[in-house]
Order: sequence, then C-alpha cells, then structure tokens
Amino acid sequence: MEIEIEEILELDKFDILDPNLQSAEAADFERFLSGKVIGQDQALKALSEIFQVYRAGIAASGRPIGTLLFLGPTGTGKTKTVEAAAEVVFGTNAVIKIDCAEFQHPHEIAKLKGSPPGYLGHRETSPMLTQENLDRCHNDQNKLTFLLFDEIEKASDSLWNLLLAILDKGSLTLGDNRKVDFSRTIIIMTSNLGAREMQTLTSKKMGFISAQKEACTAEKIDQIALTAARKHFSPEFMNRIDKIAVFQTLSRQSMRKILLLELANVQARLLQSAQEKFHLQFSSDALALILNQGINTQYNARPLKRAVEKLVVLPLANMLSSSQLQTGDLIVVDSVTNKGLIFKRKREERAKADGANLLEQLITEIMKAKPATA
Repeated sequence: MEIEIEEILELDKFDILDPNLQSAEAADFERFLSGKVIGQDQALKALSEIFQVYRAGIAASGRPIGTLLFLGPTGTGKTKTVEAAAEVVFGTNAVIKIDCAEFQHPHEIAKLKGSPPGYLGHRETSPMLTQENLDRCHNDQNKLTFLLFDEIEKASDSLWNLLLAILDKGSLTLGDNRKVDFSRTIIIMTSNLGAREMQTLTSKKMGFISAQKEACTAEKIDQIALTAARKHFSPEFMNRIDKIAVFQTLSRQSMRKILLLELANVQARLLQSAQEKFHLQFSSDALALILNQGINTQYNARPLKRAVEKLVVLPLANMLSSSQLQTGDLIVVDSVTNKGLIFKRKREERAKADGANLLEQLITEIMKAKPATA
C-alpha cells in the first residue's frame, strides 16, 4: 500500500500535457485555409496535421513530408485546396502541378524524369521533376514544396510505378543520373473515382436536410470513394498514402459562402486592375438569383463561378468600357422579377464610405464560423 501511495505522489510532480493542442502557426494555417476552401473540413484537417509535423521538424527522414489522396466529385475543391495551402504558406500559387491526363502512355514519363543517354530527346527538354523546380519557391522560413498530381487515375502504370519509388524512398533518379530529393515535399494526388455514383446519391440532397441525413450521406460518399480507389489502385500504392480525404458534395449553405468569396474576389479585381475604382453592394435578392443560376449538383462550384462571370463580371465590363462608371461610385446590384440583375449607381460623396469595406465584410462573413461540412 505504501508503494502505491508513493507512486501516486510521484505523479503529482509531472505536468499534464495536451497532445491535441495546435501551435498558433498551425491553427492560423487551418483557419486561413477554411476561408479559401469551403465545406471540406476533413481535407483541411489532414493537410493541417501534415503541416504541423513539418513545422515541428519531426517529419520522417528518407521520404516525403506527407502523401495525401484527395477523392471526390469534380468542382468540390480538391485542386483549390492545394493551391490555397501554397498561397497561405508562400503568398502565391506556388504549386508544381502534374496534369496526369498528359501521361496516359508509358513513353510520356520522360517528360517528368528525362530520357536516358542514347535515347531520342536526351538533353533536348528539361524534365519537370528536377531539384531546381522543387526548390524554386523555398524561402528562409519554409523549405517546402507542394507537388500535385491532378486526376491521378488517368495516368499510365508507368507514372504509378514512378510514384511508388518516390513515396517509398523519397528520391528519384533522372535520365541523366541526377538525384532528386523529395524529403521536403508534400505530395497530393487527386481523383474523381466514384464521382458518378456520388452524384447519383446526392442529386436529391441539395437544399436543407437534417443533420442526421447529411451525416449518413457523407458516410456513404466516403465508402463509395474509398471502394473505387481500392479497386483502381494496387494495394502497394494505397499502402504508401499517409492520409485519404474524401471531398463532399457542396451543400447550399456552402455554395452561398463560395458565392460571397467569388464576389469578394471580383471586388478585389476591380480595386486592383480596373482603371475606374468603384465598390459593389449586393441585395439578398441578387445573391439568391446568382446562387440559383449557379447551383448544379453534378459540377458543384464550377457553374457558380461561371454564373458570377456571366451575370456580374461581363455586365461590369460593358459598363466600364462604355464609360458608365466612375471612380468612387457605389454600384448597387439588385434583382427584379423577370428582369434578372439590375445595376444602380450611387454618385453621392458618401458612396465611398458606404462601399469601402465591402470586401472586408464579405471575407468576415465567410470566416465567422467554421466551414460547414457539406
């Protein structure tokens, strides 16, 4: 009994640590990502965890920092997530993107690693996966590379075999025998496998549904995506992937947040690039009209972006080129039944004050709450 008491007293000398507590940098990384990518908590969490390991300096040696496979329907933000992560870390879209549709034949692998001596094309073109290309975006704070293999299922077996070697050893030998080190690289692969089955499942789920049904649908989408990936890729390939994240079909709530983000981007373009600097203000009816025309359960966010370009950007371009707008104007965008969007100009001196903070207001609305899982 005395020994047990002594052991208990000994425990009092230790501080209890919290293994789930993030650093401020990792928390900021995930928070900024959530302001750029809407409705995909699972993927953002996975990427944030790998970034945390990298910043802590305890990533495994002799292999990439992390390997992720992003699954899900088109237009849900798989490629956008990688680009947004690079923007958060480097302030620019510093991603090395490999479009796997260009590597459907075995001989095309030479574009990545170069042709060996004696083969046609040797020394004629520089391979894509050189050490110089991997390191070109490094800075003093982050020696990190984001390498994206987009739509990996379209590539030939030669590319998969090349990836197996990279994921296993963290290195690659080019055609001219130079070595490339991938130990400071986060490798992300995207795939649309199972997208048709997911679309069939979610085609009737858009709008407001109960949280229970939403969770059930998300679980079924996870199962469809993982089953399709395991059927398509070999076991040794799947076994080398650190994290798999399934992107969910976007809900109407998530689509509205994306719409606000797209309109904020339009406002930023007007303030940065347009000769006449003016501000936009949207009524709730105008937002609803754009959202209704841009919602498509099969293609998710892409039709919404096209709706913004068609309904907002093109009319603004016409009004700018015809000198209808002047610097300092406030443009109120409203909706009238059977007439679509209407644009009204407010020319008073207070126009600047009314519209000056619109961009910040839109971003704030998006960032208020944690992104809802679609």
